[in-house]
Amino acid sequence: MSQLAPASSASVEPGTYRICKTYTFEGAHQLGGLSEGHKCGRLHGHGYTVEVMLASRRLTGPGFVVDFAELDLLKRHLDSGFDHRLLNDVVDVEPTSENLARALFDWCAAHLDLPDGTFIEAVRVRETATSWAEYRQDIH
Repeated sequence: MSQLAPASSASVEPGTYRICKTYTFEGAHQLGGLSEGHKCGRLHGHGYTVEVMLASRRLTGPGFVVDFAELDLLKRHLDSGFDHRLLNDVVDVEPTSENLARALFDWCAAHLDLPDGTFIEAVRVRETATSWAEYRQDIH
């Protein structure tokens, strides 16, 4: 049976570490361009869940991809800009889960101060317990 060598916080590991942080907010939207009578064409709300997934091949500090506390900036953004709001007034695109995932991914990429080698892998938006949309960029 082989033993794994202790991970050094400064070394590059052979695999990828992933973390995920989940946030929630309440919001309403009304989607245009749908067929007559489509339920999403009416003004309605959801209890949204946002998951931000980060990845890195190296760990920092005591062994983090990133300290979860560093992601609180996203929580403050959701609380002040999205929670209990009409999402049609918040984003410049149709507020589908797919578009919200992309908008929040782009916001995270522009505003989260991540360690070198750490990247946002994906943002997932759930509007119900059984449905979600995800945006991720291919990293080459």
